[in-house]
Amino acid sequence: MRRLILSCLPTCLLLAAGPAEAQRVDTTTLTCAQARGAVARAGGIVLGTGGPTYDRFVRDRSFCEATEVTRTATAPTRTDPKCFVGYTCIEPGYDDWFGDR
Repeated sequence: MRRLILSCLPTCLLLAAGPAEAQRVDTTTLTCAQARGAVARAGGIVLGTGGPTYDRFVRDRSFCEATEVTRTATAPTRTDPKCFVGYTCIEPGYDDWFGDR
């Protein structure tokens, strides 16, 4: 058992030594079609929206928690300052019931 643990140790250390923070794609460097395509391909993805800000965008409600609903989401892109990229997941509040808007 000890030999097995020692043989796995280098692999575990390499995995733990990976980058502390993954590189985040910034929508301001993409065209509107590229940003929308990234969300469509991934289903749910965190994208930078300029500077230190970011948000999680989803293709549809299936990428949200069971109690969440979707809200239309736009993000600034290289070609459109208010590009429709998909949706964000939100917990519905008192004012968010369908038909109340």
